[in-house]
Parts: sequence; structure tokens; C-alpha cells
Amino acid sequence: MNIQISNSSGEPIYEQIRNGIRGAILSGELSPGTLLPSIRQLAKDLQISVITTKRAYEELEREGLIDSIVGKGSYVSGANEAFIREQRLRDMESKLQEAIKEGKSLGLEVEEIIGHIRLLYREGEREA
Repeated sequence: MNIQISNSSGEPIYEQIRNGIRGAILSGELSPGTLLPSIRQLAKDLQISVITTKRAYEELEREGLIDSIVGKGSYVSGANEAFIREQRLRDMESKLQEAIKEGKSLGLEVEEIIGHIRLLYREGEREA
């Protein structure tokens, strides 16, 4: 897991950390049961405050993406496969909305946009 933070970003650092870990979980890079770095270790690695990393972990726990066990650490939750699927679907829908918006700006009709999606889907099947 590689978390990139930027002090020049308008996004708070704890959100950058949360989004980095969240993205790794939703993409499957971090599988259920994976032990995350301790709050202190992650703070040290990123050269930031322990309070900042603690807040990121708390947010992830509230979302149900991680479970924290006192004295043992924080783990990727294995109980929320349906939630993770729902989040991934939401991310996919957002990307499709962007594609539809771009298609409309090019003057494409819905059938043409769907045709492009079908074509790309079929190409993906051949590559798999």
C-alpha cells in the first residue's frame, strides 16, 4: 500500500490517507483480514501527526472498511463484502456519468454511447 499525501492539496491530510486506504480496499489491493500499519507507524512513515492518522482510521472504521482491536491493531474488515461491492458500484456509476457527460458534449446520442460501452466491454472480454 502506497499512500501519497500532498501538503498543497486542498484536501485535509486525514482525508488523503482515508481515501488512499479506502481505494486500496475497494480495488482489492488490501484484502479482508490484512493488518494495516499501526497508527504510530503510519504517522512516522508519512511524517505527520498521530492524531491525523488516528482520525483517518476512525473514519474508515465508521465506514465499516476496517476493524480496530485494542492491543492488536487495525485490519481490513471481512464482514462488509456487500458494502464494498456497493461502494465499487457507486465509483463505477460516477465514472459512467463522466463518460456520458463527455459523450453528450461530443453530440453523441445515448445509443452511440451505449455502442461504445458495448464495444469496450467486448474488447475487455477478449483480453481476459
